Amino acid sequence: MRLPAIVPGTQPELADIEARIRAERGRISPLYQVLLNSPAVAHGWEQMLSAVRNRSSLSVRLKELIILRVAVINRAPYEFEAHAPLALAAGVSEATLAALKQAVIGPQADLSATERDVLALADAMTRDIAVSDALYQAVAAQFSDQNMLDIVATVAAYNMVSRLLEALQIGH
Repeated sequence: MRLPAIVPGTQPELADIEARIRAERGRISPLYQVLLNSPAVAHGWEQMLSAVRNRSSLSVRLKELIILRVAVINRAPYEFEAHAPLALAAGVSEATLAALKQAVIGPQADLSATERDVLALADAMTRDIAVSDALYQAVAAQFSDQNMLDIVATVAAYNMVSRLLEALQIGH
């Protein structure tokens, strides 16, 4: 890691934020231990990522597919490994996990047409930043406005996560 991990319980001024992280996450992971170097960022990160991950309108399966795909594209194996068990618990098959790791998701992936469309949007957002009107409209035709915001926010948030993990070499 490029920044030190703050050992939970060693800095009394961080007790409140550590308690909030534990309440939401069940533990203080290495990522959050590094984020504690900036309490305000750790607090904001926990609030936003908890909303994206735990209070979104999306199914767990769809969220985890998005998170895994973004991790693959951004070459963030720590994030992929952290979320693979959650995806498996949500019904994603081992074959689909393997397919998500490919540059182009092949036919062996057990994905619905809708899931493939969402992952195409995740690929576009992550690789190209911009999303074509045609792709956006194809995905939006299948979801409510809230779902669309939650899809785009999930892609954006996990781009942030994977990029921070990799820049700071967390999990290396």
